[in-house]
Amino acid sequence: MSFVRSAAGAQTEESATYAKIAWRLIPFVFICYLCSYLDRINVSFAKLQMLKDLGLSDAIYGAGASMFFVGYLLFEIPSNLLLLRVGPRRWIARIMVTWGLISAAMMFVRSPLTFYIARFLLGLAEAGFFPAILLYLTYWFPPSRRSKVIALFMTGIPMSGVVGGPLSGWIMHALGGAAGFAGWQWLFLLEGLPTALLGCIAFFYLDDKVSDAKWLSPAQKALVADRLQRETPPQQMHSLRDGLLHPKILLLSAIYFFYAMGLYGVTFWLPTLIKASGVSDPLNIGLLTAVPYAAATLCMLFVGQRSDATGERRWHLAIPGVVGAIGLYFSVTYAHSTVIAMIFLTIATSGVITTISQFWVLPPAILGGTAAAAGLALANSVGGISGVVSPYVIGLIQTATGSTGNGVFGLSVSLLIGSALVLFAVPAHLVNNPAKRERGALAGGVATLPTVEPASATPQPAQSVRSLG
Repeated sequence: MSFVRSAAGAQTEESATYAKIAWRLIPFVFICYLCSYLDRINVSFAKLQMLKDLGLSDAIYGAGASMFFVGYLLFEIPSNLLLLRVGPRRWIARIMVTWGLISAAMMFVRSPLTFYIARFLLGLAEAGFFPAILLYLTYWFPPSRRSKVIALFMTGIPMSGVVGGPLSGWIMHALGGAAGFAGWQWLFLLEGLPTALLGCIAFFYLDDKVSDAKWLSPAQKALVADRLQRETPPQQMHSLRDGLLHPKILLLSAIYFFYAMGLYGVTFWLPTLIKASGVSDPLNIGLLTAVPYAAATLCMLFVGQRSDATGERRWHLAIPGVVGAIGLYFSVTYAHSTVIAMIFLTIATSGVITTISQFWVLPPAILGGTAAAAGLALANSVGGISGVVSPYVIGLIQTATGSTGNGVFGLSVSLLIGSALVLFAVPAHLVNNPAKRERGALAGGVATLPTVEPASATPQPAQSVRSLG
């Protein structure tokens, strides 16, 4: 009986410690990622006015949207390797300040050339941010807790739509013509500068590693270090070469490419698809855009929690991909009915965005150290290629045919290919966590532990935390 009580007490201390870490880190990195995605997708709302004001075609818009990823790809891997040298706190702050200022400067775009240059520089500045945050979270959370944590962090994607849609629509609706600036110019300014300010805050708020966290007790630091060490998968690879060239990493990168095709199709064309269903006012388009993203937020959290609870990863990734493909297909089939199109766009967005959060549980299962920095950046870079291909191809198709339908059908096929690779090319033992999650772990602890008591017992000293745990 005393052993049972001791085990229950240890579990309570562990859950309390990770709840404390989650409350400290997740809300902040969530806000950072929300700003990241908001600054990335606000061009899809600016498009509703900017193209007419500047005389740009859909093909030019698609090429400009793609230019972001050209800069992003060039600096993605070097950026994440630099993070290992200068530390997450300094590097994340640098990334946010530069991309926020460049995003605000997009208000001065006047021609296709300046549009291309601004988008290229924005991608260059933001490169490395997403894999940097993913790598940073692995310094704190062991593999058994990462699915829900990553889902919480990545709700920044759908929440950027929930917040950004109405906000962007209101800015363009209410501020157009104020001080001589168009609504789309105010959009870039008011959504870019807060990111730069948040980057300055990140420099002082974040800690590079667990041992630097003054808000954790010595016992809690030792507990986290021990948990990270005990859950380090034996198959992890650590060298730079492994992170860039190992067949498993290349396979995961290919999977992410096909899923990201669907993501960027939704990201850059959702407002246009809603407009095509018969909605014209920018404010109403913004409000309707929030609906699919709100549903996607709930879907991400549910699937992430269930994935951690069962320890199963592949089906939790593949099924949302299939659902997203079905939703995209029927959203185009019923494109002229706003209600039906919105239902299927909601289903599609929920499936597509859930695949992204679930995918990023897989690479840390086989990567450690320098390989983690390089491999995470490589997978994200390959996914970024789809960001070049997807909006550009759909833009060309719309310009040539007057409809985005065929392009969206292609995105459905891409999602199905990604799910097929997950089920038939990724071995279950490689990614599934054999230890099922207990009740009261972070999946539930974040919501049920608003206050945290310090650990009452001091575990045996653990070895220093590895770079990936």
